[in-house]
Amino acid sequence: MRYNYTPRGVCSRQIAIEVEDGIIHSVVFTGGCNGNLQGIGALVKGMPVEEAISRLENIRCGMKNTSCPDQLAKALKQAL
Repeated sequence: MRYNYTPRGVCSRQIAIEVEDGIIHSVVFTGGCNGNLQGIGALVKGMPVEEAISRLENIRCGMKNTSCPDQLAKALKQAL
């Protein structure tokens, strides 16, 4: 399943996710801190969706109430 998510409150503009049988196959961020977001995508590749959500949700970026990893967790929850 492919899913596109529009993040809110962060620098990235879109998150494209591919999930199959509960496993993350790819995550690509558009916008934001390119190197860091490529790293996040590489780290969650092959990870069960539930594990990625539990590791990433509620991470904050500076004074913001959210972050790109937190937005990825929200996207994964909606993709389920």
